[in-house]
Amino acid sequence: MEVKVGEGEKAYFAAGTRKVETASSVLISSSKYLNNAELRNLIAQEMLRRNGPDLPNTAYIPDVVQILMGMEDYGRIMALFEQEKARLPKFREWCDNRRLSDFKKAEVKDCAPGTLGAALYHWMETTGYELDLFYREIQVVNDLTFYLRQSALNHDIEHIVTGFGPNHGGEVALLNANLHSRAKYFHPELSAFFSRVQTYLKAKTLMKDNLYYPEAFALNLEAEHHGAVQGRNWNYPIMLADWRAMVDWQMADIREEIGVTPVPPEGLWADTNRLVDEGHERFGQPLEGHEGWFMEAAE
Repeated sequence: MEVKVGEGEKAYFAAGTRKVETASSVLISSSKYLNNAELRNLIAQEMLRRNGPDLPNTAYIPDVVQILMGMEDYGRIMALFEQEKARLPKFREWCDNRRLSDFKKAEVKDCAPGTLGAALYHWMETTGYELDLFYREIQVVNDLTFYLRQSALNHDIEHIVTGFGPNHGGEVALLNANLHSRAKYFHPELSAFFSRVQTYLKAKTLMKDNLYYPEAFALNLEAEHHGAVQGRNWNYPIMLADWRAMVDWQMADIREEIGVTPVPPEGLWADTNRLVDEGHERFGQPLEGHEGWFMEAAE
């Protein structure tokens, strides 16, 4: 069977196209992103390749981040920071305090049960990870560099507080919750800057799930929806939470303060990495028994 797109369809969808002449001897576009050959190649590869066991799914995230961040107009970004600090007291307070969430195990090992500190200690003890995994070489000298450092430190704390665990479904849900909350709260241009890398991650994940991992694609859409619902319920973007001030708070009180609702059942999506990780010993085996919460949360 041959699937053919006809000339009539091509003409309809290309209506209004005009040829633009150029004297350039190299590929050139009105898009600075498309003009960047390395970015163009990386995005094409990362959207179209399989998640083979020879190359981690996260392999080229630092490379893409470096390119995207190198193409920003930081004068404009800093002006937007000042504009939004004047409009949003919570954002101004967060910027002015510059309180980094660079917790170490020794700081939180004696926190009371049920607190954020206790959850952080359990996470660091059981995973072997530290919170400081990205932008470690950046020195905090202004609001922008504080944002970059703190956003990296926040990521795993956000997984813990939202209940969207560090797994395929949880990563999609948390990413989408952040996109929605920022778009509601900040000037669109600053929101887009804050969400630049997450938009890339969302696009490549959705495309690969659709092309190669059908069950993961269905899960992706469900997780995306529930992340959006929770994120739009937040009282403010979770990136603005002062985790050091809340480290001894009970988790329920933190969630009430931020507006984290609905909270997914513990362990939801815990076994979803194997849907997309071709190096996983159980890759390709279907999931079972995760559908109930979706129906209940939507009611």
